Amino acid sequence: MGRSEEPATAPETTTAGGPFVLVGTDGSPSALGAVETAAREAGTRGARLVVAHAFVWPMFRVDLEPSVYGPTESGLRRQAEIVLDTAVARARAVAPGTEVSGELITGEPLAVLATRSRGAELVVVGSRGTGAFTGLVVGSVAVHLAAHAACPVLVVRGRDEPAGPVLLAVDGSPDSDAAVDFAYAEAGSRGTGLVAVHAWAPRSGPGDLTPFFAGAEEVHAEAARVLETALARVAGRHPGTEAEARLVRGRPREVLLEESANAQLLVMGARGRGGFAGLLLGSVSQALLHHADCPVAIVRHGVG
Repeated sequence: MGRSEEPATAPETTTAGGPFVLVGTDGSPSALGAVETAAREAGTRGARLVVAHAFVWPMFRVDLEPSVYGPTESGLRRQAEIVLDTAVARARAVAPGTEVSGELITGEPLAVLATRSRGAELVVVGSRGTGAFTGLVVGSVAVHLAAHAACPVLVVRGRDEPAGPVLLAVDGSPDSDAAVDFAYAEAGSRGTGLVAVHAWAPRSGPGDLTPFFAGAEEVHAEAARVLETALARVAGRHPGTEAEARLVRGRPREVLLEESANAQLLVMGARGRGGFAGLLLGSVSQALLHHADCPVAIVRHGVG
């Protein structure tokens, strides 16, 4: 089945042989959906697909009799192999012309996928996994990777809207600027348009009770400048992709949640201009990862 077994600290097997897309699987329906999406992404990029399953030996409070077949043939290891082989078969069925390999890696999913993301073009994960054996809150792998992966992360969630545009969140932050190029490329590879949205609101007084309406025009003008600058910077590199710019009055979280209902993909930076400097993933990005009606791609400045 093209399966290999590697420790979590050896990423060399995935960096050789050209560009690749990495997808994590745990056997859950969400993960298998991510595998299908990753296979299509790899196909459109002309990249290899690496399917990774992190295998963790559970801790027992009593000694267990050794398997007569040895540890590599024990029931738990065999189950992990079945999970991986099923995912690899699904990927090959979706993208028969794409090179697909599987890796069974001993380690925690968070560490394994973050390590394996080095050299990848994209990491794809489901929004909700099984959570088995790890003690992790379901969905924490996706949130962790969005903040720590060495490349853009695509979290597969929401409903499939293949006719919709790629939705881009713009706010002028370094992470947002990095997301613009990614969003243009995704729209081009998917054969759809790009809708770039910048949410804005007038400045408010103490307690958020008294809007400074006199400054609304200035805030609107600055928002328009931010949006225009972000698109103009990279539009020339994607001449075949149509882009629509939208200035929407409102809070970014609510605006993007509403806009995501008609999109096939939402692309946004990991942290916006209003976030705390120490945070790797802002509150708006986290909210969209949990509640958007479409898949969400998180891009960080300086990675990937």
